[in-house]
Amino acid sequence: MATLQKKKNNRLYWVLGGAAVLLIAGAVIKGGSKPTGIEVNIEKVQKRSIREKVEASGKIYPEQEVKISSDVSGEVVQLLVREGDSVRAGQLLARIDADVYTSSVERGNAAVSGSKAQAAQAQAAVQAAQSQAAQSQAAIEQIQAQLVNTRQIQTRNEQLFKDGVISEAEIQQSRSTLLALEANLKSAQSQLRASESAVEQSRQSANAAGFNIRSSEASLKELNTSLRRTSIFAPASGIVSKLNIEKGERVLGTIQMSGTEIMRIANLNAMEVQVDVNENEVMRINIGDETDVDIDAYPGRVFKGRVTEIANTASNALTATGQASLSSDQVTNFVVKIRVEPDSYRDLMADGRKYPFRPGMSASVSIFTELADNVLSIPIQAVTTREDKKDIDKTAPEKTTETTTSSAEIVKTYIFATTAADTVRMIEVKTGIQDDEFIQILSGLKDGEEIVSGPYDAVARKLESGKAFTRKEKDSMKGKNDDEESLTQSQHTNKSAYNPQHCTRFCLCIKIIWACRLRRRAALGSLTLIPLRGTAFGSPTHPSRKNA
Repeated sequence: MATLQKKKNNRLYWVLGGAAVLLIAGAVIKGGSKPTGIEVNIEKVQKRSIREKVEASGKIYPEQEVKISSDVSGEVVQLLVREGDSVRAGQLLARIDADVYTSSVERGNAAVSGSKAQAAQAQAAVQAAQSQAAQSQAAIEQIQAQLVNTRQIQTRNEQLFKDGVISEAEIQQSRSTLLALEANLKSAQSQLRASESAVEQSRQSANAAGFNIRSSEASLKELNTSLRRTSIFAPASGIVSKLNIEKGERVLGTIQMSGTEIMRIANLNAMEVQVDVNENEVMRINIGDETDVDIDAYPGRVFKGRVTEIANTASNALTATGQASLSSDQVTNFVVKIRVEPDSYRDLMADGRKYPFRPGMSASVSIFTELADNVLSIPIQAVTTREDKKDIDKTAPEKTTETTTSSAEIVKTYIFATTAADTVRMIEVKTGIQDDEFIQILSGLKDGEEIVSGPYDAVARKLESGKAFTRKEKDSMKGKNDDEESLTQSQHTNKSAYNPQHCTRFCLCIKIIWACRLRRRAALGSLTLIPLRGTAFGSPTHPSRKNA
């Protein structure tokens, strides 16, 4: 009976041991049959339509927006509009306190009147001087006539004195009369010159009085203008998009300095997006390029637009003081304006919103710069850049600036194509335009060729010409991120037909079978039971090894 029971137990142990051995062997075989190449994604070269675009973000503004400031300083005594009101060109918007300017106008009127009075006095002085000059001229003519008569008498008296008709006293009296008349003529001529000088001075005074009148009138006109500007009118029709003041506040005029902005009037029927575009991309944009506009206020909605203006000067080309900025540390951007097509948001206006967009809303745009139809293309992640090591070695001895430049020029663009032997070969390609997913291939590939499209870590660093690869199953990639993909590739790369873990499990199973047999013998009384702990079981000096 005991012998039969012993045989049954032996058979059970051998069956369990055989099953364990088979399981371990299957695991070893399965591990050895796994692929040893880098697991990659495979795509075919296909013809597609690629639309290159430039993406930027900015704000929405009206195409026409007028900033209104007061030309005069003072207190706002009337504010006749509110933010959001619709106004017409010429409509009264606000009034500034005009008392000071009214007094200035009155003072200007008085100054003009005083200047006119001075001009009248100057004109009267001119007339008086002219009259005095005329009197002096008449006196000269009278003296000249008397002088002619006296000279004739003197000539006759001299002849009579020679003939002894008249005495010496009479000839001396005649000579004295002639000399007196000559002196009177010189005096009259001097008076005439003085009168003429007085006339000239009076005329100059009259001219100065006339200039004073014009100056006073110009000052009065300026004061009247300032008085009129205390009433602020709308320069254009539109919507009050921004109101910066309240009634009772004081504003600073803009006649001599930067004044207070009172409000803004905008035409909300024509809106545009102003975005900053990097200097490397702005040269690809042209007037009239189509754009897609995404506005944060309308998620999931895409509006259409067109480029209407491209800045000629960078937005940061000038400093705050107006001088040219020579720093190259900051990014250089150019402002590009895109008009939003009204047809793309006309349905929003049908819902009762007359103006669906408001100034200052955030928006992002995609400017389509170039379109290529039916061209060879591959996924962008399939393209990588590598350095030509042979060319680098040639330029390595001379470490100069020229060497650095030549090294930069030998960086080339490559892709990895598959071969029939499940290896990859590196092919140099020339690329064209690209979109978010695909890039145009100008040379190096043919339609239908298979290339490696991912993962990025394999294409960028791991793959080399002649390296083995394994096609990755598409279903197994669902729900995995890039880190998991890289880890999986690393595990597959390091696996081989021999796995130490499988050998360890096999040895453990042998130990378990041997321990079971020892426990059975201990139960029959032929061997003392020893625990399976540590490594003593495998020691050649252990009692169990001797008894065995």
